[in-house]
Parts: sequence; structure tokens; C-alpha cells
Amino acid sequence: MLECFLDKMDIDSLARFLKIANKNMYASETAKKTPSQIPESRDYEYSEGDFLCHDTYFGETNFISENIVYKKGKPSWGVNYYGYNLVQDITEAELDKVLRGALKQDYNDVIPVRGPKIYKIENLEYQNNVEGDLTRFEGKEKIFRDGKQIYYAVYHGGLIK
Repeated sequence: MLECFLDKMDIDSLARFLKIANKNMYASETAKKTPSQIPESRDYEYSEGDFLCHDTYFGETNFISENIVYKKGKPSWGVNYYGYNLVQDITEAELDKVLRGALKQDYNDVIPVRGPKIYKIENLEYQNNVEGDLTRFEGKEKIFRDGKQIYYAVYHGGLIK
């Protein structure tokens, strides 16, 4: 049986790490991709101290993704996402503008898995609703353009034992 390598004190360290890692992987336009682990995937990694996060995702405006955080080389925490556009006329660049912008924010209103509860830029609004804590959670994110919902994603995750 796989033992969880995170104790209660490590949850605070994990939260601090995720806040930094989220800004330095997909959210960063200058993040370096790591070699693909799976055919056709896009992969990022970020490490600091005992933690390493590996992000693998597929797709552009409709995507699926998995992030795994390792502590001292052992898988300890993870999250899965599935997101898609609700309209045909949104571009990847427009989606990236609001999604990456939200993921770069400093916030304390929800757990640091995606973005804050609300982020606005120009005529775009990002909304994030998550239930639970870093040990076990599920959430939904939505993007609106001029008040009309154009994107939807679901995510879930927690500790790996």
C-alpha cells in the first residue's frame, strides 16, 4: 500500500508550493515545456525544495490535464481537469488571456488549485468555485465574455495514498 508522504504540516508547505508552481507552468507564457511523457501531450515541470509538480495536458480549447506533485520523489498529491469551450468563436489566445491571468493571481479566497473566485480582464470574467481542501476537493471554473458563459471546466483531486 502506498503511504501518503504528506502530513498536516506539509499541507501548508504544499499550498505555498502550489501558489508558486501554478504561476510557473501553464500560466507562464515563458515556461519551458519538458519532454513529452505521452504521445501528443504537452508537459511542464516545476520544482522547489522537496516538491516537484508535473503537468501533462492534451488539447487547446478543449483540454484534459493532470498535475501530480511529488515529495522527495514520491507521488503525494494530484488534480485532474477537463475543460471545454461552449462557443466556437473563442480562440486559444483569448482563452489563455483570462485563464493564464487568473492562474497568476495572488489570492486567499479558495485553495490554490486553480485561480481565485473571480478574476476580470477587459470583457472577460473567470469564476472558480471549489469545495473541500487540499486533501480532497472538487471544483468548477467558468469563463464569461460580455456576460455570456463561453467556457466550462471541472476538476478534482487530493492526496495520493
